[in-house]
Parts: sequence; C-alpha cells; structure tokens
Amino acid sequence: MAKRLADVAERPVLTTRPPPWHAPLADLSPAYFGLVMATGIVSLGAGMMGHPLVARGLLWLNFGQYALLWLLYGARAVLYPQRFFQDLIDHLRGPGFFTTVAASGILASQAVVQLDYLPLGVGLWALALLLWLVLTYSIFTAFTVKQEKPPLDKGINGAWLLAVVATQSLAVSSCLLADRIGQPLRLELNLLALSMWLWGGMLYIWMMSLIFYRYTFFRFAPGDLAPPYWINMGAMAISTLAGSLLIQNAPHAPYLAELLPFLKGFTLFYWATGTWWIPMLLVLGIWRHVYRRFPLQYDPLYWGAVFPLGMYAACTWQLDKAMAFGFLRSVPLAFWWVALTAWGLTFFGMLRRISHALRGKSWTA
Repeated sequence: MAKRLADVAERPVLTTRPPPWHAPLADLSPAYFGLVMATGIVSLGAGMMGHPLVARGLLWLNFGQYALLWLLYGARAVLYPQRFFQDLIDHLRGPGFFTTVAASGILASQAVVQLDYLPLGVGLWALALLLWLVLTYSIFTAFTVKQEKPPLDKGINGAWLLAVVATQSLAVSSCLLADRIGQPLRLELNLLALSMWLWGGMLYIWMMSLIFYRYTFFRFAPGDLAPPYWINMGAMAISTLAGSLLIQNAPHAPYLAELLPFLKGFTLFYWATGTWWIPMLLVLGIWRHVYRRFPLQYDPLYWGAVFPLGMYAACTWQLDKAMAFGFLRSVPLAFWWVALTAWGLTFFGMLRRISHALRGKSWTA
C-alpha cells in the first residue's frame, strides 16, 4: 500500500491551461464602449466633412463592435460576476460603465443621421435613457453609502466625466430625434434635451472642481495622467454639440426661442472651455511621455482620448453653423484628420493586443 501511494505521489500533476481568452475577458475594462463612442463620432464627423465612404464604413464597423461588446460584457457578467460587480462600485473603474450610455446615444445619432432610420434610433435612444437612469442612481448611490472610500487623490480621475458625456449624449440624440419627429413628441424631446444639457453642465462643474483640485494640490505622477483626462475637453465638446443643436431646434420650440441668448452664451462658454483644455492636455502629455518617459502602449482607455478629438471637430462644425460664424470651418477639418489618425493608431494597437492574447502571450504585452 505504501509503495502504491508513493507511485501515485510521483506521478506528474496534469494542469489545465486556461483558454487564451480567459485573462482578456476577466480583465475587460468597463470603459471599453469608448471604442464605439470614438468610432461613432469619427464616422459622424466624416459625414460632416464630406467623406461619405469613410462615414459609411465606420458606421457598419461600429454596429458590429457594439454588438460584440455587449456579448463580451454579458459573458463577463455571467462568468466573472464578482469582478464585474466590484468594478461597478469601484471609484476608478465604475464610471467607465457610463460608456455604455454614451455609446448607445452616439449609435442612436448615427442611426438617425446616417441611416435615416427612426425606429432604430428611437430604440437605441430608449436603451441609452434606461442605462443612464440605472447607472446614474446605482453607481453614485454606491459611492455615497459604501463604508470604505479612497482618498480624493486615489479615487477620482477624468473618467468620472464620462457621466457628463453620457448625459450630453442623451441631449444630442434627443435633439436629433426632435428635429425629425413631429408633434406631439417634438416639444417633449426638446425639453428633455434642454434638461439633460443643463444637468450635464452642472455635473461638469461639480466634478471638474474636484479634478482640478486633485491636479493642483496633490502629488502628480506620470501614471496618474491616464488617457481619460482628455475627457476634460471631450465633456465640454459634446456639451457644445448639444447646445448647438438646441439653437438649431429653437424655431420649432417656443421656449427654446425665448432662451436663445442664454443658449448661445453657454454654448460658446462650453466651446471656449473645451478649447482652453487642448494646449494644457498637450503640454501634460509631453511632460508624461517625453520628459518623464512614460511608455506609450495600447490601453483601452485611449479610446477616451480619441473620442474628444472627434467630438471637438463635430462640435466646432455645428457651432459654426448654429452661430452663423462662417470663419471656423478650417478648425473642424483639421481636427477631424487628427481624430481619424488617432483612431487608426489606437485601432491598430487594439488589434495587436488581441493578436497577442489569442497567441497565448501576456495580455499586457
């Protein structure tokens, strides 16, 4: 008996190697719907700038990405429920879930503007509204009542402003639907858009105050300057886009017409604030990657830097139209090309990362 037990002990233990998709799915970023946000706004911008083939190609790619990401999110929630729901109430990762709202709102805008298919646009808009309600009141309630909370410098970053982007994406899609739907829903949709626009602006002031305080009064390392800090500008850009669409909708809503001076003033205020952030973010990026030599490698959070570039191009185009300036057209044209280049580089990095994962290499390679 002793000899038999010794033989069993000496046999090699067979271990099952986890499938190559295990780590990528388990670690899937809650902010990965930023891919859909970035692709969608670059596609919409291509339509504005007169590149219909690029616009249509990115449109269909975006629908495929959106469907695939929902499958992956669902699989992660089923296979790794503890990690999924821990992310939901995590101060740094939780706000990333707001990309599901913004992505649905951007895709609703694409369905309305590029496909001219209202039923699909309404369906995606309704999904975005439902997700906004669920996530807003679950995430911020959890942050309020949880017992263990991080200090400010460890618990807040630019990703928090995704809540603003999500809110303003509903304002944008509501404006676009209101412009194409007759009464009795046109006035209601414009009022919802106006309310979301105002609330998104107030939310930005609250959050940006904390983020700017964290910037200036706490130690700042290169690793702290994550790509979502570009949303400092992106949140203002999408607020500008929503305001510009409200101005254009004013002839069909008497209360918007009465608010025109206010709408124009605040829309220009948002655009000016977003414009101020661009040089600041470029300087900080140079400090991070050139002066401090922080490695530049693919991270899904970089979609949060691509989206603001595309949104700045789109919002400036619509601002120039709404305010009848006529002298800003060269700005969105230049920024759209920058956004398209950034999108291409980030998409290539994503494909390279996926290729490494499928070949069994480290997911972080």
